[in-house]
Amino acid sequence: MHIVVCVKQVPDTKIIKINPKTNTLDRRGVPAILNPYDAHAVQEAVKITKLVGGTVSVVSMGPPQATEVIKKSVEIGADRGYLITDRAFAGADTLATSYALALALEKINSELPIDMIICGKHAIDGDTGQVGPGIARRMDIPPVTSVLEVVKVDPQDKTVQIKRKLSNGYEIIKSQLPCLLTVEKEINEIEYSPLPNMIKASRYESVIWTVNDFADVDRSCLGLKGSPTVVGKMFSPPHPEGGKKLEGSSSEQVNQLMDVLMDMKELFV
Repeated sequence: MHIVVCVKQVPDTKIIKINPKTNTLDRRGVPAILNPYDAHAVQEAVKITKLVGGTVSVVSMGPPQATEVIKKSVEIGADRGYLITDRAFAGADTLATSYALALALEKINSELPIDMIICGKHAIDGDTGQVGPGIARRMDIPPVTSVLEVVKVDPQDKTVQIKRKLSNGYEIIKSQLPCLLTVEKEINEIEYSPLPNMIKASRYESVIWTVNDFADVDRSCLGLKGSPTVVGKMFSPPHPEGGKKLEGSSSEQVNQLMDVLMDMKELFV
């Protein structure tokens, strides 16, 4: 069984700040990390292949230094990794990103057929959750989002049984393979990496592809040219205000409380 995990290098949002003049992320001095949701996706892929056998590949789009998240994925247990990096990919939104990653996945599929693609629920620097379903649409395979548990994988029957998160509970569904899953953090716990994995990761050389390594590429669908969405503004949310103290007699406090509730009524409609 061949599982491919899409991973992304993101800034550590615990440290990142917003430039108030440009309304953009200020990445200066901010360490880049493997997107946490993607780490859980890699861990789940490794878990599945330990049960049914197979290979785990990871693929990422980003600058040359994004090879570090591939090394981290190998440390978790992935067998091999691919990085697509080119100036033509720069400035991509989710639509252009899904197109570029689909090109890479099709190329990987031609080398070793893919049975399952796993993505994190979303990237912590964007929170859109659109890239995974976008890839599935381009590759014409079923997407299953908000996965809490991979209950059973049947390589012979080419099916997978999944527990999927809903707003009011969960559902158990069955999908044909190949398919694409986007996973929640609750799906597993990241295990400590064994020493052999750490040694392998430190020495691992990723497969690097540029736009010239793909055939039949529509360059108008890449990077800024292929990105119809534009971020108009970014800002930090306002700090929560303290509660209002009601004073006076009981009846006066009730009247004050009613005034407050009437001012907030639009929030409850």
